[in-house]
Amino acid sequence: MRYNPLGRTGLFVSELCLGTMTFGGSDGIWRQIGALQQADAEKLIGQAIDAGMNFIDTADVYSDGLAEQITGQALKNLKMPRDKVVVATKVFGATGDGPNARGLSRSHILNGVKASLKRLQLDHIDLYQVHGFDPATPIEETMRALDQLVRHGHVRYVGVSNWAAWQIVKALGIAERLGLSRFESLQAYYSVAGRDLERELIPMLRSEGVGLMVWSPLAGGFLSGKYGREKQGQPPEEGSRRIAFDFPPVNKEKAWNCIEAMRPIADAHGVSVARVALAWLLHQPQVTSVIIGAKRPDQLADNITATQVTLSAAELKQIGEVSSLPPEYPGWMFERQGEYRRKQIAEARNPNSHAG
Repeated sequence: MRYNPLGRTGLFVSELCLGTMTFGGSDGIWRQIGALQQADAEKLIGQAIDAGMNFIDTADVYSDGLAEQITGQALKNLKMPRDKVVVATKVFGATGDGPNARGLSRSHILNGVKASLKRLQLDHIDLYQVHGFDPATPIEETMRALDQLVRHGHVRYVGVSNWAAWQIVKALGIAERLGLSRFESLQAYYSVAGRDLERELIPMLRSEGVGLMVWSPLAGGFLSGKYGREKQGQPPEEGSRRIAFDFPPVNKEKAWNCIEAMRPIADAHGVSVARVALAWLLHQPQVTSVIIGAKRPDQLADNITATQVTLSAAELKQIGEVSSLPPEYPGWMFERQGEYRRKQIAEARNPNSHAG
């Protein structure tokens, strides 16, 4: 297990992060995603920690707060030293019926962190993330509220999830101008079957030194190996998450092409297709940590061993080509106009290329 710095901080997190969406399963979509109760969830947390994972991600809306509650109780029951685990949670979604029990207002953020700390049974949250973009609240109000949490010691670092590149850059600019705590990480959807964030978000993350936490690395289970073009029209395997919760959206034709390209690679390494899909993400330089969730110990074990899969340059190229994004403006113009300058940079960095 490797450990990477979170953004520009001195905090190191494991390259795999345990997600807790399968904990609780109270009602609606949460029960469809997973309904692990205390004992089973505790086993998964213990298994993850034993494997070297020091990073756990949850949210106040997962199973209406039950996932946070289970996570906190598990850490207490396992007698986990506080400095051995990095706990991340989120705020944004509705936590009540009132008009102010949602969003990123100062009111909801301050109320939300107190409720999360109580459910988690912690004195501080390591990474507090805004879970979505709130068009009703000025970004400055949100950043000031988050900075207050850091200054008061309730939160160590702040992050963002599911924002556009321009929104994040605007928030970073406000934080720098006002001397506030800035976003150190982005939690975003990224998979072999969904590489949209490579257009704007990844260049922005690289430019601004913001870390990347990946959610749904197997595209909601689509890249698990249970699905394929040859299985089209057949009932999905029992327990397949996409039977009841077909999310995130996937271009199925393209995803099937990706699965077909990964199968021989998986066979060559003697591993599952899922492990290859996770390993591909772990090979991407901008990725800080990949969030993995599971309903069973064997699923978690299979995902964890993805850290041991080393893909060759040829294999990475093969997966990269079949999953690549179609050209889109202004990206294709950048490629065309910047070719000469990129060549100049490469030659300047490698003077020996002029030899002879």
